[in-house]
Amino acid sequence: MNSQAAKRTPLYDEHVALGARMVPFAGYDMPVQYPAGIMAEHNWTRDNAGLFDVSHMGQCFVTGADFATVATALERIVPADVKGLVPGQQRYSQLLADDGGILDDLMITHALKTGAEGPVYVVVNAARKDHDFGHITALLPQGLKLIRRDDLALVALQGPKAEAVMAKLAPELATLPFMRSAHVTVSGMPLQVSRSGYTGEDGYEISVRNEDAVKLWRLLLADERVKPVGLGARDSLRLEGGLCLYGHDIDETTSPVEAGLMWSIARHRRAEANYPGAGRVSRELAEGVSRKRVGLKPAGRAPARDGTDITNAAGEKIGTITSGGFGPTVGGPVAMGYVASAFAAPGTPVNLMVRGQAMPATVVALPFVPNRFKR
Repeated sequence: MNSQAAKRTPLYDEHVALGARMVPFAGYDMPVQYPAGIMAEHNWTRDNAGLFDVSHMGQCFVTGADFATVATALERIVPADVKGLVPGQQRYSQLLADDGGILDDLMITHALKTGAEGPVYVVVNAARKDHDFGHITALLPQGLKLIRRDDLALVALQGPKAEAVMAKLAPELATLPFMRSAHVTVSGMPLQVSRSGYTGEDGYEISVRNEDAVKLWRLLLADERVKPVGLGARDSLRLEGGLCLYGHDIDETTSPVEAGLMWSIARHRRAEANYPGAGRVSRELAEGVSRKRVGLKPAGRAPARDGTDITNAAGEKIGTITSGGFGPTVGGPVAMGYVASAFAAPGTPVNLMVRGQAMPATVVALPFVPNRFKR
């Protein structure tokens, strides 16, 4: 993509002023790193609080009826237990194709404030938002509609000191449980804040009006415990946390069963099997899968990138790496990928074909670094 044609978030000028290296990502010019570098940003988030611009994500509300009606409709579109959400609660789920492949992953929240916005708030991935919004709209019954909120920005504050930073601005956020949201007003800015994020660390995601985004960004960075973090460290953090990235670890060829995401589909939803792709999910649960997503720890220091072939001792291909790189907290290379189920047990030795050479590696349990969500 030509970066001159890329969109910009409301925080673009802030990133440039901070010396960020901007790159095209999902149709936007986004900061991949700041002058401190990816390693320093990664470690700062693990020890303090990292601030991420995720305004490129797609935010929307589903409206047209009460929560029960909207939730019932959405359960015909996603496999999550939407009807069971209490006000303010959110869940991770997926959009599935009729054949069970994953079209995207997303977050669904029972909105606290409905009004004209709607009783359900949804956040989807940046690269898929136009597809997702169209897909959901096409499947909604008559009378319900999806309202895009391109007027909202989104930032994430992640790390063990995020709670103290946010509590200084809004004390009630200190006790906000994991995967719950709250509405607060900070310095005159109405914010929707959820205890969530995609780094494996405790933290918050904050939805803010575009016109207030710079004010909020600067307010958070004024705290010495907070530093800006780019896409590079966001990727290394989520990889160490064993979290899937759409387009890499999950896509239209993978199912929730293969990807190890069945924790996101409640038992009664599996039994109801009334969502797109339920046939494949039910079949794979009953019969097993031919491949599974696993963690991989290379024996050497060289990272193995996505697309790298995974082979057995006889040199036969048994899988492919979908995400790989250096894990700063682990102190060495880490990767995720899919392997034939016979080779998926932790401790299984495999080889990674890096530049034509077989590099020894071991299948390991995920995550590489324990998640520290505030449960």
